[in-house]
Amino acid sequence: MGVSQRLKSRFRKFLQRPGTTVDLGPLEKRLPAVEAREEALQELDDEALTAAAGEAKTFEEICAVGREAARRALEQRPYDVQLLGAMALLSGKVAEMATGEGKTLTATVAAYGHVRLGNGPVHVLTVNDYLARRDATWMEPVYKLLGLTVGWVTEASTPQERREAYAADVTYVSVSEAGFDYLRDQLVTDVEDRVQRALATAIVDEADSILIDEARVPMVLAGNVVGESDPVHNAADLVRALRPGKDFEVADDGRSVAFTDAGLKALEEKMDLDLYSDEHVAELSAVNVALHAEALLRRDVDYIVRDGSVELIDEMRGRVAQRRRWPDGLQAAVEAKEGLRATAEGEVLDTITVQAYIALYKTVCGMTATAVHVGEQLREYFKLEVAVIPSNTPNIREDEPDRIYSAHDMRDEALVEEIKIAHEKGRPVLIGTLDVKASELLAKQLAAAGVPSVVLNAKNDDEEATIIAEAGALGAVTVSTQMAGRGVDIRLGGSDEKDRDAVVELGGLFVIGSGRHDSRRVDDQLRGRAGRQGDPGGSVFFVSLEDNLVTRHAGDILPSSPRMDMDGVVHDDQVDYAVEHAQRVAEGVNHEIHRNTWRYSVVIEQQRIALAERRERLLTSEVATIMLLERSPEKAKETDEDVLSDAARAIALYHLDRLWVDHLAELSEVREGVHLRALGKLDPLDEFHRAAVPAFQKVFTEIESRTIATFEEVDLTDGWEPDRADLVRPSATWTYLVHDNPFGSELDRLIAAVGRRLTSGAE
Repeated sequence: MGVSQRLKSRFRKFLQRPGTTVDLGPLEKRLPAVEAREEALQELDDEALTAAAGEAKTFEEICAVGREAARRALEQRPYDVQLLGAMALLSGKVAEMATGEGKTLTATVAAYGHVRLGNGPVHVLTVNDYLARRDATWMEPVYKLLGLTVGWVTEASTPQERREAYAADVTYVSVSEAGFDYLRDQLVTDVEDRVQRALATAIVDEADSILIDEARVPMVLAGNVVGESDPVHNAADLVRALRPGKDFEVADDGRSVAFTDAGLKALEEKMDLDLYSDEHVAELSAVNVALHAEALLRRDVDYIVRDGSVELIDEMRGRVAQRRRWPDGLQAAVEAKEGLRATAEGEVLDTITVQAYIALYKTVCGMTATAVHVGEQLREYFKLEVAVIPSNTPNIREDEPDRIYSAHDMRDEALVEEIKIAHEKGRPVLIGTLDVKASELLAKQLAAAGVPSVVLNAKNDDEEATIIAEAGALGAVTVSTQMAGRGVDIRLGGSDEKDRDAVVELGGLFVIGSGRHDSRRVDDQLRGRAGRQGDPGGSVFFVSLEDNLVTRHAGDILPSSPRMDMDGVVHDDQVDYAVEHAQRVAEGVNHEIHRNTWRYSVVIEQQRIALAERRERLLTSEVATIMLLERSPEKAKETDEDVLSDAARAIALYHLDRLWVDHLAELSEVREGVHLRALGKLDPLDEFHRAAVPAFQKVFTEIESRTIATFEEVDLTDGWEPDRADLVRPSATWTYLVHDNPFGSELDRLIAAVGRRLTSGAE
């Protein structure tokens, strides 16, 4: 079966899979026992309650004590459904809990429970620093009553602050900071320099975002490289002068671009060289990546420019992707396009994907408002099951069917009119847009119609909490990217709820989506801003047949003349089906790309674990000393014992780390090359394994031979100094995350093409 046929088969299976969830019956049966303990626990003083917390061993006792501690510390008594969520987390599940149901407090009870059950320390992994600090500080009084310590880590934390935070029973930290700390700990030359303890339990907040959307994102620890060059800036200047259609052509899907013969000739004349000669591979690569940046990447859609730097936008969250950069020179190309100085990419000292990092924890559980849609993926990649927790009060939000328009201009005109009508009544409106540019355009259109609005997007994300706090106020109109879709509560009547009754009378918060996202989960998160805890609310999505999602994934199944009225509103079942289908195919494409990336990372992670075990032995034992006594006995016996121990350990660790860096670079090159073979009859994964496995076997033998050679060469008569052996580690290191190449690899593009061809027959 060829690559294309295998992909078609997988897509059909993906599109046919129903979501399955666990039975809550066994957990619900424990609730009466929890309630039966409530009165007795209320009679205890704080000291006695803390003592009781230290004795809890069962789910029932953990939940009962946790409920009482929350009631005293926060004046919030967890609902039964919150305790169900906590028990689901204690059972190692992903709890799906609706917006506003109190996931933060649920996680606190579960974190306490995991510590009591011997699964500590517990890391609560968040999507950003703000939530890590906020939730740890907010829940600290509860933990204190429960007899536990709690800490938090942010990007600004010092090594000593990190060490103290990780020493706590429960630590709140963003997944990227936790991953970066792990990478740095993997390069220490003294055990005392580590900040993390052994990874035991992870409670993952916004689990679908971190475990699925972020799963394949590589976290990178980089070091300085002397004389690092930047050929892309020169290429960017040349490419900027080229003309679209004549010198280069953009593919219909907007994901690839190629020089025409005329464009190549013009470049070669300006550069005075043959771009396709073997000695000019670097120049050819530079002009290609510069062309992609110039022709395909859009400011205020794919990235923003702020404070003199290019900041990438996370398409799933609409926020700036902190410390994120594109790979393969693309970051430098965009910086050149915007006339900015290139930021150093550095040499990759170590890297690990979010998915591989989380897999290092012995116990993983999580919570989110949208897990069922990715239930199969959570099972496939993490062996996690989804427990759907019922809401405490019924959801009375009114979700209208999509309003579909034939063109952007008609959709936008109707959208502005809908917002204006609601605003004139005083009903608060939250509009979710697909990108920064769209949010700013809509705000201008509203202003022209006499409707004042507040804009929340990646450019002013530091104001998010303030803006969202007032999004439910009487008459408020808030235009936002997907940022407003996660981790926030909108109170009707404003932050002080003074106009709550008036807003309730008007129908509550009205959420409008100005276009469907590639993921149903992102749309569902936006809908979930309204109807919190039984509040009234409404939602509707305005869709245009010119939207990128529709044209990219359903253009060939749309009817040529759909039924519509004079205002451009489409009333056609086939169009309704096409829009829904486009979203399902987009999800399928992303799923298959995720699976493809994961298949490659499996062998790399197996190699990482094997090397980490070797490194741990070198760091914590005398293995290196024994090796030198065996392989270089004369010099070893002449060397002072302490000097020999220090030198052996340092030399062996240096060469292990150096060879791992070289191995990662080699694998990166191999993988990029094998993607091209996907278009032929060779399986690229098999080809990758054929290169990766023997290359890694050489690493182990090379560590030993280099260690012995260095030991025999270095002068140890006056003690041990790494500089004498030229064992110089980077003088500076930094961390960043590698953003998905927006154009994908050759194989990614093949996957996307197959997905688009699978239309109604796949369902």
